[in-house]
Amino acid sequence: MRNVMQTPTLPPGQRGSGAERASEDIATMLEEDMEVAIKVVVVGNGAVGKSSMIQRYCKGIFTKDYKKTIGVDFLERQIAVNDEEVRLMLWDTAGQEEFDAITKAYYRGAQACVLVFSTTDRESFQAIDSWREKVEAEVGDVPTVLVQNKIDLLEETVIKSEEAEALAKRLKLRFYRASVKEDLNVNEVFKCLADKYLQRLRQQAAETEVVHMTSNKIGVFNTTSSTTCSQNSSNGKEVITLRPNKQRTKKSKNPFGGCSLL
Repeated sequence: MRNVMQTPTLPPGQRGSGAERASEDIATMLEEDMEVAIKVVVVGNGAVGKSSMIQRYCKGIFTKDYKKTIGVDFLERQIAVNDEEVRLMLWDTAGQEEFDAITKAYYRGAQACVLVFSTTDRESFQAIDSWREKVEAEVGDVPTVLVQNKIDLLEETVIKSEEAEALAKRLKLRFYRASVKEDLNVNEVFKCLADKYLQRLRQQAAETEVVHMTSNKIGVFNTTSSTTCSQNSSNGKEVITLRPNKQRTKKSKNPFGGCSLL
């Protein structure tokens, strides 16, 4: 039985010991026998197939009859991505406005997002910008993909292919055309999200480590002749001016400003 650890989220600009601990946590999850758990919210208008998508992905079943989600539903699945164990916790949120107050609370803590619209519902396509804004207002920029569901109903489409592609390009999102009914591209959607999130974790860990290493360079002295070293021709002795690391003294007076070694 593998241990499960919820991945830490670093606020923008976090530095110091907290960031160092987060970096260590990330490294532990990626290198040791730990399972990464990712909270994924699936959002979009009602009746676009969000619940069916999660049911298909987690249980391998498809139900044709539509049943409106009241508030939030939850399922999970464990997968392997590039030899990493990942537990996807999928939150299916209601698409009707009357549930906004409930569903917004469940966006918090999300680490990835699926934006879904339907091939046969133009309003759901036009609402994608609004759904993305709602999620970003709660969790900021997280790995996200755009999904056009029900492409098995292309004869009933109300959205041009160029329009869908243009939306994905404008939002800078990976775009999938999927059919939950035919089980087309459903697995690919969630595998892509998991992969994107793991990449972000590694990048976070690497950047935090660089910050940690830089902060430890308290006194770096440059003795290059062009900037800090000059020759005293009168007595033949070299004069070296010592300057501490500018990154540490940017906002304070240089403590060595009037010092020199003779």
